[in-house]
Parts: sequence; C-alpha cells; structure tokens
Amino acid sequence: MPARATDGRRAAVLGSPIAHSLSPVLHRAAYDAAGLTGWSYDSFDVDEAALPGFLDGLGPEWAGLSLTMPLKRAVIPLLDEISHTAASVDAVNTLVFTEDGRRRGDNTDIPGMVAALREHGIEQVDSAAILGAGATASSALAALARICTGEVVAYVRGEARAAEMRRWGERLDVEVRTADWADAAEALRAPLVVATTPAGATDALATAVPERPATLFDVLYDPWPTELAARWSMFGGAVVSGLDLLVHQAVLQFEQMTGHAPGPVDAMRHAGEKALAGR
Repeated sequence: MPARATDGRRAAVLGSPIAHSLSPVLHRAAYDAAGLTGWSYDSFDVDEAALPGFLDGLGPEWAGLSLTMPLKRAVIPLLDEISHTAASVDAVNTLVFTEDGRRRGDNTDIPGMVAALREHGIEQVDSAAILGAGATASSALAALARICTGEVVAYVRGEARAAEMRRWGERLDVEVRTADWADAAEALRAPLVVATTPAGATDALATAVPERPATLFDVLYDPWPTELAARWSMFGGAVVSGLDLLVHQAVLQFEQMTGHAPGPVDAMRHAGEKALAGR
C-alpha cells in the first residue's frame, strides 16, 4: 500500500566517498512529484567498518537505503533476505526495511540497465561487447543475460580479469568470450557496446568509432559526454548514458521504498540533468 503523504519517513544513500552522489537529488525530486511531503532523503559517508553500527542505530521511521561503493557486498551478511537478482552478482544497492523490521536487499542496477536500454528501443540483441571488468561489468553481464541471445565479448586488461569475466559468464549463464584491451577497437562494431570503465579509459577509442555505429551504453555521467559518446553521437549512433542508468535504478528504488508506482521518471531525469549542468 502506498505511504500516505503525511508519513514522516526517511531514506538515504550510504557510501564512501559520497559527496558526489546524485541520489539525493533524484529521490527528493521523486518525493516532490509524488506529493510525499513527509519524506526525506539524505546522504551519509559510511565505510564498511561503520556499516553494522549505522544500520543498528536506525529507527522505525526508516524506509530504505541506497548503497554504493564500498558497501554493495559488505552489506550482504547484515541482511535478513536477498533477492535472486542481487545474489546473482553478489551486490546489493538497495536495502528496504519491511513493516516487521526485516532488512531486504535487492539490486536495481541490473533491471535499471535493461529499462534504460528499453527506453532507447533496445529490447534484444544477438551479440554485445563489454569494455572493462569489475562490479559494473558483472552487472552489465547480468543485464545482457536478459536481452542478449548470443555471445558477449569482454575486453579487459590481464588474464586475471579475463578469467573473472568468464566465471561471471558461467554463473550468469551468458556466453562470454574475452579479448585483450589492446584490441578494444574491435568492440565498437558490436550491435551493443557497454562501456563500464572509469573516466578517460575509453578516450583513445573515440577515433576508432565506425561510420555507422549501433548502440553505445556508457555508464559514466560526469563528465558528460565522454569522448567516445560524443564521437558516437556525431556518427549517428544511439547513446545510452550513465544518467539513464542512474535514473532508472533510482526509480525502482523509489518504488520499493515508498510503494508508489510507477516512479516519476521524467521528474527524476530533469532533476539529474539540472544538477549535472550546475557542476
């Protein structure tokens, strides 16, 4: 049942560092759009060592938490239950407190990626490429497990990361082939390219964008556009941004924490764009 607008409920994003987070902007915009005048959303710098004490100190007014690095795995032992989606990648970005006080963990990054792609008309692809490895790459693999019918090629640095991506592929039932980062320009010919690397890592690939690129999903949003995304757009390719992902995963968090659905996607995106423009 949706929470009443007069309910005094709290939510927040936790992580370390946390000052850069757009989550307060997005969730507060959602509360305003939904008329939840009694709801508040804050941010707290919390590391792994401080997390158990922080959770134990929360009162019944708390509806949920958004979790970012380095807490997405550290929180799992502190939960009463975890969704299949979160368990599939050993990562929780959403903690909801149930009416009986239980802690339920979920991962909205994965369905958020799928929703962001769907919004841009991408329902299914027959193959895809991932640039990079790590936590975001594993979430991307989990998302591709839902929409990719064929092979995913992961371009990584080093055999250790390559082996890790192959293990994730086996776990998520995705056909994964790994390739060396030195050959990453080949990835740009795929029907869907998912860039999961830190800022600047794909800049050198911008000159290798093909004349008719398909779809690029770049998980970065600040600074934006990346050199790769700008070049991709210039050549007429479709670009899905990190802000698209951030908004869609936050919409799902909002729905779980408040009980209001559908979440106000447009209001949250507008707030995010305005905040980024002001940085």
